[in-house]
Amino acid sequence: MKTKIRIFSLLIFIVIGAWMAPQKASAQNGSVSFQVFYDELSPYGTWIDSPEYGYVWVPDVAPGFTPYATNGYWVFTVDGWTWISNYAWGWAPFHYGRWYTDPYYGPMWVPDNQWGPGWVTWRRSGDYYGWAPIGPGISIEIAYGNGYNLPFNQWTFVRDRDFGRRNINNYYVNNSNNITIINNSVVINNVQVDRTRNVRYNAGPERVEVERRAGKKFATVAIKETSRPGQKMSNNQLQIYRPMVQKDVPSQRKPAPARVVDIKEVKPPAERGNKAQPQKPYQTTKDQPAKQQPTPPQQQQQQRKEQPAKQQPAPQQQQQQRKEQPAKQQPAPQQQQQRKEQPAKQQPAPQQQQQRKEQPAKQQPAPQQQQQRKEQPAKQQPTQPQQHKDQPAKTQPEPQTKPPKTWGG
Repeated sequence: MKTKIRIFSLLIFIVIGAWMAPQKASAQNGSVSFQVFYDELSPYGTWIDSPEYGYVWVPDVAPGFTPYATNGYWVFTVDGWTWISNYAWGWAPFHYGRWYTDPYYGPMWVPDNQWGPGWVTWRRSGDYYGWAPIGPGISIEIAYGNGYNLPFNQWTFVRDRDFGRRNINNYYVNNSNNITIINNSVVINNVQVDRTRNVRYNAGPERVEVERRAGKKFATVAIKETSRPGQKMSNNQLQIYRPMVQKDVPSQRKPAPARVVDIKEVKPPAERGNKAQPQKPYQTTKDQPAKQQPTPPQQQQQQRKEQPAKQQPAPQQQQQQRKEQPAKQQPAPQQQQQRKEQPAKQQPAPQQQQQRKEQPAKQQPAPQQQQQRKEQPAKQQPTQPQQHKDQPAKTQPEPQTKPPKTWGG
């Protein structure tokens, strides 16, 4: 009896679980609207109301940002070549909607509800692969046809051997060569159909062809859907938020950003990027010291270089200056004597060395001179250089024979 009750309870549990699981999934997918874009992207940019496209998002990025080229790379998944963005907000603008570039405000994103590995148009030319973002309102039939032409500077090309690298941004071809490459290229028309989502997209170059040209194999990256906005690449698996998005949900109010800014208030990319990404000013601060050094710091270094040069040859310069103006340099030794007791003894030491080289016999009166300096320190320095200059031969006998006249006069 107990066994039958357990089996019956287990069956009920299985039936309830099987009924709730699809309901939960459908509720999660069906309840997502454009509001998720408006809310999740607001911290990373500005929403404006475009008369042509409606609500458009302007990202806060550094100057030079290019969609599907900056801060990301391509990996091969079950859906084809999929763009992996390193931006926290990359799960949305690179897999939903379209990009276009304004001449003044830079790249802007127009949201849409269809998910794809990357909304770009692909081309192949000789040894190159290239791609460019599809503009707003362009259907897949037009985007991947020969009649759809984008400005040459919106294309990104790499050599076929470098395609599939994780650091692919280091291998982009200079866009000055884009015109030549585009004129010799053909469209890669590898359109696939996602019947679960009812979406048509371009999967990009065939993996077998890329492997042959690059000379290496590419493992297929698995895609795991997450329940929260974001994306992460780990252990050859892409964890990404890609819900089924509805443009309008009847049971909810019309989606709209919490804050919409007039297009005239949007700053150009140079100012907008500095505000949003602190690492940009940090780089400029690295450059600034080099620019600031030529003014105050360099002057300080020059002054320091000049000062040691003056301190080392000071005895020679001081001798010349003492010969010419002995009275002006007396305060300096006196101040040094007040600060320290030995600086005054260190200054005449170089003089004594020079005197020893010129007149080694002058070393004998040094002790007497030191005693006399203790008695009359202020008068020793001006008289001694004068005596060495005018009467070098009389310096020895004068302190011995007539000391009162020499040091008192």
